[in-house]
Amino acid sequence: MSPYTRLVRPVLFRLDPERAHHLAVEACRWAGRLPLVPQLAERLLTVADPMLLTRVAGLELANPLGLAAGWDKSGRALAMLGHLGFGAVEIGSVSADPSAGNPRPRLFRLPEDRAIVVNYGLPNDGAAVVAERLGSSPVRRVPIGMNIVKTNRGPGAEDDTPDAIVDDYVRSVELLQGAADYLMLNLSCPNAPGGVDFFGEPANIGRLLDALSALGIRRPVFLKLEPSADPVFLDRLLEVADTHSYIAGFSFNLPIGKPADLSLKTPPHVWERWPGAVSGSPVAATINRSVAALYRLMPRGRYTIIAAGGVFTAADAYEKIRLGASLVQIYTALIYEGPGIVPRINRGLGELLHRDGFRNIGEAVGTGL
Repeated sequence: MSPYTRLVRPVLFRLDPERAHHLAVEACRWAGRLPLVPQLAERLLTVADPMLLTRVAGLELANPLGLAAGWDKSGRALAMLGHLGFGAVEIGSVSADPSAGNPRPRLFRLPEDRAIVVNYGLPNDGAAVVAERLGSSPVRRVPIGMNIVKTNRGPGAEDDTPDAIVDDYVRSVELLQGAADYLMLNLSCPNAPGGVDFFGEPANIGRLLDALSALGIRRPVFLKLEPSADPVFLDRLLEVADTHSYIAGFSFNLPIGKPADLSLKTPPHVWERWPGAVSGSPVAATINRSVAALYRLMPRGRYTIIAAGGVFTAADAYEKIRLGASLVQIYTALIYEGPGIVPRINRGLGELLHRDGFRNIGEAVGTGL
């Protein structure tokens, strides 16, 4: 057991999950301001292995392990996050206007499944505040991704019109593209209204991309979608993306709700009344199927897949890479394993690459198919 799992996690798990998450983000924010602490963390958590060097959408990454959006929702802890051994850090989701998200409680733990149930509903400080915050942050150690989503205006709000949905994204991109190294358009948040149904139709994705084209996009853009292995949907998605050269790749979100194929070990009476979507080990197979299906259809060299969902070990990350992902992200694993999981996964990836005779991580992408 690590010091985190032996000493820190038991204390945090006595707290309300959202309270524990808030304390972790704030601790990370303050640690980033202390003399020598970021440098010490970087020394302890960074794995320097040339085999892990990778290139994603023109960005040079020291390794293929990233922090997923949702952990630092408004970019408050970036001064420290860049020193924790990640190859890239994605913040958000951030919307055009500030949002309080969904009513509490909205975060729950399923320890037996190494999972959480998330119903945050996208609370964040809004694009203008986050853009200013990133503009004044210290020199970055790793590439920063910005996850952008439609504003959640809360329970009882009227449904946005299609024009209003598109305009919300356009306003965010205008404010944020200068503050990030890549943009992730979250078109499928499972816990907020207005996105999943609208963007389930690829023609509406094209409508958004047409509007963004007028901005003169200066950053690689990824599309985050509801998990799908349907070749008809994925073919139509690729047709839309092919006409917009600034689209660099794709990612998959959590499945909506609690699908039966998640096969949770925790008895239903514990979680069936909890709102939200499951994150963690139970979603790994769903995400992996989607990654493999998309990679089979993608033109090689045109797009990159970023995959998150159920990554707790180097073997988990390696499986996603061999199914077609070039960058793998973690979030729930940090809750259960702490920051020490970052060097463990990166060291393990190097060992797996060496075992299989690959010279670098790029050579392994898609070889499991």
